[in-house]
Amino acid sequence: MRVSKRARWALVIVAAAALALAATAAARTHSSSAKKPIIIGWAHDDSQGPMGPFDLPALAAAKLEIKKINKKGVMGRKIVLKTCDTQKDDATASKACADQLISQGAKIIFTTCDVNLAAPVVQEAIKAHLLAIAPCIGTDQMGPKGFTGGKLAFSFGNVAQDEGSAMAQVAWDHGWKTADLAKDTAIIYFRAVINAFKARFTQLGGKIKYETTYLDKQFGGNNVQNAVDGVNAHKAAVVVTATAGAWQSLAPLIIGMRTAGNKTPVLNSWAGDGTYWLPTSGPQITNYWFVTYANAFGHDPNKTVNKLAKSVQAATGGFITGPAAIDGVALAIKRTNGSLVGSKLAAVMQKFHKVPTISGKVSFSKRLHSVFGRAYRVIEINNNKPIQKGEITAKKVPNSPDQP
Repeated sequence: MRVSKRARWALVIVAAAALALAATAAARTHSSSAKKPIIIGWAHDDSQGPMGPFDLPALAAAKLEIKKINKKGVMGRKIVLKTCDTQKDDATASKACADQLISQGAKIIFTTCDVNLAAPVVQEAIKAHLLAIAPCIGTDQMGPKGFTGGKLAFSFGNVAQDEGSAMAQVAWDHGWKTADLAKDTAIIYFRAVINAFKARFTQLGGKIKYETTYLDKQFGGNNVQNAVDGVNAHKAAVVVTATAGAWQSLAPLIIGMRTAGNKTPVLNSWAGDGTYWLPTSGPQITNYWFVTYANAFGHDPNKTVNKLAKSVQAATGGFITGPAAIDGVALAIKRTNGSLVGSKLAAVMQKFHKVPTISGKVSFSKRLHSVFGRAYRVIEINNNKPIQKGEITAKKVPNSPDQP
């Protein structure tokens, strides 16, 4: 049967109209999808738990960064933050917290700042094929090395090997050519920092005169005083440790040394940031040094950092990792053209090289999913007052074991 020319044209017009309607519908669907919020879930420790002093400032600063980003959105989409409490990082509560966030539609999961305590949340995120982010975990365990499926896990904290190397550079630059090492064995981050310091310090030509370990009562130990006695009996140019007041090890260690008349410089990691642990009576603390992400005391070189620190009433420089992580995630979403698929976001983030964030330049690699190469603030507490003494960037990150 022949179809007339007029009939053929009619069929073409109908087909074209149908295609146009389909395209319009698809565009509307895409537009509607593009306007849906990006839900980020954040499982954090409250102020009563061991990670509260680290988690809460980062979370508070991240909320302000989200508010700023949402003025324009991420490719036209707002970020919505949902949170839950891991109840002092109890494993069962942490897993339930992660599951709750995932059930609420979270497509990216944030977790606490210690890799062992974060594990239940990270594992649930990986199981759901979601990107897992920690603002300030400081070990190379947050990634392929520490988790099956760890390609999805990242931290915007400085990797401990980088931090220990930077600390070694600080010691060497100050002419401290011999060191006593006091290693808190409570968490892997503490151990990894000291191991990396030792590896880099000896590379530079430094000598380790004495090594000791200690563990706070909260973790089943009672030998902080033994470490104090040991370093007091072995005078090196600097005493190096990685510990925090949150574990009630920092204050007994430093105050014990100073009360005994030991005025040797003490060099600590970011864990020792802050003035909250300083004694209210007795000797004022002098010649105590630490490296950190940002100056929380109002004199950071970056005015934006100072303003943010004041807004969140930051007690340590770790607060800056919260907004830095939000910046990084927003950039990854843009670079994947709006995707929230965990594997796609991870593939982009793994290629981050000196990406600018409020915390400085962030780099990852196939092996390291925690930050390396970022500048640290070097701060001294002198007569109980924190004073910034410059910045340092690790020149070389040696391979060093994580375990004692």
